[in-house]
Amino acid sequence: MERTLTIKRVPTVVSNYQESNASSEDLKTRAQDCGRHCLGNCCLPVSTLPLYAFGTADSDNLGCFNGERSLVSSLSNLLLGEWEDRMRRELFRYDIASCETKIISGEYGFVTQLNEGRHLKKRPTEFRVDKVLQPFDNNKFNFTKVGQEEVLFRFEPSQDGESHYFPSSPVHAENSSPSVVAINVSPIDYGHVLLIPHVSDCLPQEINHDGLLLALRFAKEASDPYFRVGYNSLGAFATINHLHFQAYYLAVCFPVEKSPTHRTMSSSGPYETRVIVSDLQNYPVRGLVFEGGRNLRDLSDTVASSCIALQTKNIAFNLLISDCGRRVFLLPQCYAEKQARGEVEPELLETQVNPAVWEISGHMVLKRRKDFDEATEQSARRLLAEVSLSEEKFRRVKAYVIEAANLLPEEDSGAVVEAECDVDSSCLDVASQHLPQDCLVLL
Repeated sequence: MERTLTIKRVPTVVSNYQESNASSEDLKTRAQDCGRHCLGNCCLPVSTLPLYAFGTADSDNLGCFNGERSLVSSLSNLLLGEWEDRMRRELFRYDIASCETKIISGEYGFVTQLNEGRHLKKRPTEFRVDKVLQPFDNNKFNFTKVGQEEVLFRFEPSQDGESHYFPSSPVHAENSSPSVVAINVSPIDYGHVLLIPHVSDCLPQEINHDGLLLALRFAKEASDPYFRVGYNSLGAFATINHLHFQAYYLAVCFPVEKSPTHRTMSSSGPYETRVIVSDLQNYPVRGLVFEGGRNLRDLSDTVASSCIALQTKNIAFNLLISDCGRRVFLLPQCYAEKQARGEVEPELLETQVNPAVWEISGHMVLKRRKDFDEATEQSARRLLAEVSLSEEKFRRVKAYVIEAANLLPEEDSGAVVEAECDVDSSCLDVASQHLPQDCLVLL
């Protein structure tokens, strides 16, 4: 039996500064002209922007709200309030509320969304899809060309270890290359934002230790189990070669979060402080799940080292950060590679679905009414089967991860952990206060 999701309705809007017909040269000229208050070095160092300064204590318990109900709402309330303000200011390309969403019946409970206009209004990819590592190119679209009205706030470490919000703070006072949270003008769901680490440094779209740690801190600081952070590498359907993470709220469990796992490797040290790495079991895409460690940095460094190894081997991948930063899913994929070699079935190509982190995790964004109306678990699994690495390639990926992250293979106990979505009811009760009631799942 299908279950229906509804999303809070908002007016149809179009971005002021990211018109679909604006070329890279147009944007470059505007930035140099500089009457548009952009994120480039021409404007940003002398700008004043809101600042969310987050606490940096790594020893905190990694969990839903860390037991502090009063801090639940600080980042999420700020993000959602500012995001809705940008809706009122007409900065989005289309009306996300017009996109129908449903959960299709079956073992996995895939979430499907009909978004007929996104692929037409979304910025096209401007770089090669067969290389995971490519140099930053300022002549192509990047986030320094974005207007500051699309920025919700800066996201920077605090000076006293506590979290604070400053409605107005000079950029140059703390950091000439700040990390910012901005709207995604082509949203997939409620509160869809971009986290852009050190925007002025013009980092290419590749994982580094500092950037990934910032993304995990973002998930932790939001303290909301509905809020997930994702990453797409080049070759795995990132569309902009400028380091960024995506995040949004979805008031159901992603299917990948519910999949059973089998522990296969871990870091050294005492049992209770190790980073644990498990294989996904009985899921259409082969992947690894990272969790544990003494603190957030332990977990982040293990994942980052693994990703850096895959990047150097030219293996495309996606990341999903869930459970308030406690779990990270590493999902290597080969769909674009197969597509380039002509190995993807024509019927799948006709759907025009590019399986990035959200689709691989089980939130399928469909572009044709026919595909949405006829969506079944079988059709979703058929697409994801084309995404997954073969068993042999996945075995090589695991070997790269073990070497790069200095992990120890676990003896095969045969034990499989059956996992439901790791969100307890107390977390859900508090988290739901952040979201409009008509944005939640109707069962």
